[in-house]
Amino acid sequence: MILDKVKRLDIVFESPEVDSPPVFSSGDVVSGKVLLELSAATRLQSLKLHAEGFAKVHWTESRSAGSSTAYTQNYSDEVEYLNHREVLLQPDTGDTTVLHAGKHEFPFSFQLPEETLVTSFEGKYGSIRYWVKVKLHRPWVPVRKIKKEFTVIEPIDINTPALLAPQAGTKDKMARVWYRNYGQVSVTAKIDRKGYTPGEVIPVFAEFDNATSRSVVPKAYITQTQTFVARGTMKQKRSVVATLSGDTVGARCRGTWHGRAIKIPPVGPSILQCRIIKVEYLLKVSVSVPGTSKLSLELPLVMGTIPLHPFGSRTSSVSSQYGVNLEWLRMTVSEQPEPPPDYSTVVSGAEVEQNVRPLPDEEDFSGMLGRPFSTYVREFRLRPPPVYSEVDPNPQAYNMRRRCMTC
Repeated sequence: MILDKVKRLDIVFESPEVDSPPVFSSGDVVSGKVLLELSAATRLQSLKLHAEGFAKVHWTESRSAGSSTAYTQNYSDEVEYLNHREVLLQPDTGDTTVLHAGKHEFPFSFQLPEETLVTSFEGKYGSIRYWVKVKLHRPWVPVRKIKKEFTVIEPIDINTPALLAPQAGTKDKMARVWYRNYGQVSVTAKIDRKGYTPGEVIPVFAEFDNATSRSVVPKAYITQTQTFVARGTMKQKRSVVATLSGDTVGARCRGTWHGRAIKIPPVGPSILQCRIIKVEYLLKVSVSVPGTSKLSLELPLVMGTIPLHPFGSRTSSVSSQYGVNLEWLRMTVSEQPEPPPDYSTVVSGAEVEQNVRPLPDEEDFSGMLGRPFSTYVREFRLRPPPVYSEVDPNPQAYNMRRRCMTC
């Protein structure tokens, strides 16, 4: 029986934060050290490091070949993103070198590819993984191996014109049960932008027009769709990550959402650049009509990693450059308007005396009809406005928009 003299073989990554696993992105330098502890002097042939990164998919499907026979079809594919090899220990002369008993450290460092990598991911039918593998070769002893994974997150900045653009849409359908029509249902919805980060709240603006004879229930969902592709075949897994329920909209009535909030839970970022694995998100605004199929309006979402910058000149310039109409987003209009400036601060007394002529005497009114109309305009151009008041002196009845068509 051969006594193994290796007490410990481990890989330790350097991390800027203590007790926190490191996270990398394309172009970053991955560094660390291999820890080797020996119980006695040992001859070693080599110590090699291999860094790899792959996107892999795999699933099986049962196929029927007749009434009594069936077979299983395998689907698999992979894409390589990282392949780096490095020798940490190589004998200078001869086939082996001797290391004394005790602890030894072998530092390593390599740079990730500059081109865009893909975010680490674990799914039902596939995964995207990155790891460092170390092999210790000794004479007459099986190779000792150790592997440790690390995380790659490719940044997605939502502060781009494409992801700051508002998303909106309209959809309608005729509610039918067998041969009977119950009427039409329509949904109009919009959100302020396409890109969000986990933890944010999405304000949903929507209008539900129910022209049917039945009550409907509006809802909103955030869904995640994982797509796996292999050998021209696609496999998908859909899940709902957040929900929002609204109030019932009665028959032949209209309901509105003025910024109903739906919060994004902790989910992974979107994966859109991988050939065989994609992770996509949607906001679905739907209406459930009893007895018939659901009406759903889908608005695309992108889950980013870099949150929205404070609203300011940068966003304004982006929106103006691309002609985005953000009027419907301005929800902070003050309920109490500011009073206008005092008349004396706008027009001085000297201007009033110079431009405003006194009214003619009563006996001169007979000749005023012969004067040009512009004369009267000049006379009243600088007249003081009425005294400002927050209470309307001449209130008028408002014609409020009715919610129900039958009211």
